Amino acid sequence: MQPSLIRVAASALSLCISITTARASSVTQPGETVGVPAGEPLPQGLYLANTADWGCRNASPTSCLGITIPVVTWSTPWTVVGARVQFFTVTPWIDVGVHNTSYNQSIYNPALFGQLAWNLGDGFGVSYALGAYFGIGEPVAWSATSLNQRFALSYTRGGWNVTANVIYGAQLDSLTDQPQISPCPPPNGSNGCNPDFLNVDLTATKKFGKWEFGGVAYGSTDLTRPVANYRKQSEIAVGGLLGYDFGPVNLQVYATTEVAERNYGGRDTRGWFRMIIPLWTPEAAPRKPM
Repeated sequence: MQPSLIRVAASALSLCISITTARASSVTQPGETVGVPAGEPLPQGLYLANTADWGCRNASPTSCLGITIPVVTWSTPWTVVGARVQFFTVTPWIDVGVHNTSYNQSIYNPALFGQLAWNLGDGFGVSYALGAYFGIGEPVAWSATSLNQRFALSYTRGGWNVTANVIYGAQLDSLTDQPQISPCPPPNGSNGCNPDFLNVDLTATKKFGKWEFGGVAYGSTDLTRPVANYRKQSEIAVGGLLGYDFGPVNLQVYATTEVAERNYGGRDTRGWFRMIIPLWTPEAAPRKPM
């Protein structure tokens, strides 16, 4: 597999919360896009990437989250103002459990994105993505639709992947009549509180042949208070990544742990696994004989 194929895993989503408290989180899962040079355009084709992770927060009681995030990306043959036009869809499935208390699982909010990605030369690339997560009535999904913007910068020369991906989410309904994954604090516990949020995913890895090693980090914070007594949440996590290129399949594993958090009630430790497969790429034009 060419090194550029790893760029497919653009992403999408979720939460790291204790469902026993009136707290929310970002719709896009913090750390979901680390390891991906999201600023670089993909070669033309159709790609499947799946990012799965599981971890627990050492709150009282302990809460655990597992999520599977399949992403299908179409890198089109079209360009606009020099940028490759790309589209990707996200259809996650998650399960949330609180020790000796409850367990829930369901499909998560599906998402659709359009993206422009520029190759600036000298190993640099930038991209801008605009999309939405659609509100659904599942028990562990958000009750509101949210807009999602992503700004990424990548450096990929010489086997390096140094990337910053900034993700901004704006809820269309900050207060809903369905608590679902994000109940408001009392006395509004029957309502859903949906804050705007900001995530930053950071990657610094290097390839040595087929192997990839490096560090990752991410942070997230709520930007708004849907109700006056809502407590904003924030977190910072760091970790390490290991990857291997098998040819048609590219694999990555990484582990992260929080070094700071506010209003989560405990720190989260998490293991991640990503698989990237090219489903279709155009055939190379046949070479004419001399």
